Amino acid sequence: MTITKQTVADQIAAYLHHELSLAQLVDWAECALMDGELGERDAQTVSAVIARLGVADVRTFGLTWEDCETLLHQLGFTSRIEVVAA
Repeated sequence: MTITKQTVADQIAAYLHHELSLAQLVDWAECALMDGELGERDAQTVSAVIARLGVADVRTFGLTWEDCETLLHQLGFTSRIEVVAA
């Protein structure tokens, strides 16, 4: 499976929607770096973002909302927040 900007953005979105835990996102990123096939066109950007996600479980790095916004922007996406009644 080729990993694209969309693939990575989808993983970040799943994390932000609490569909993936931080540990699951980090595991995905680590596997993607080792075993994933990056699309040639965006390989440098995609691999840089995936590498950043792969260290998000290290206290020194972490993963804040702002980090996610920045990573999504690097991939060519924007994020927005929607607040709805529970």
